[in-house]
Amino acid sequence: MPDWKLPFKLYIDACGEGLGAALHQTQIINDKPVEGPICFISRQVKPTEARNIASQREFLCLVWALEKLHYYLDRTVFDLITDYNAVKSLLNMKSPSRHMLRWQITIQEHGGNMNIVHQYGNIHRNADVLSRWALENTPENPAWVPQEEHHIEGICTTYIGTESFNKFQ
Repeated sequence: MPDWKLPFKLYIDACGEGLGAALHQTQIINDKPVEGPICFISRQVKPTEARNIASQREFLCLVWALEKLHYYLDRTVFDLITDYNAVKSLLNMKSPSRHMLRWQITIQEHGGNMNIVHQYGNIHRNADVLSRWALENTPENPAWVPQEEHHIEGICTTYIGTESFNKFQ
């Protein structure tokens, strides 16, 4: 269960096939800090989104994750961890396209609470796996619903230790 007093870590990644996000939190367990997952979400990109360049897909992934995980991230401090180093510069674009401008506005709602951290791709595996093996865009996938107003408000998860998690990679 999340501890609302502690900061979250939001890992995001996008590729030509899908979007993925992993929400984690470091909690003290047996007097040791342990980072564990709160939830994982993924979805396939739509045909029009697949034509976007990499920077647009990363930005789309960030906006999508913020919208879907609004319940967890609204008014909380969190680190955004991405393998795409240009996310900071995308937020400060002087003349963005209309899509990028809409995305910038959505992201700025969380701007004061969000610290952007770059993590090299070879160690950025949890969100990377989710984007490459994204769940199909069907009503059974809670992270994909045709209406954009649908937010993830709770997912039952079981803690997976690092050794078990590494078996999936």
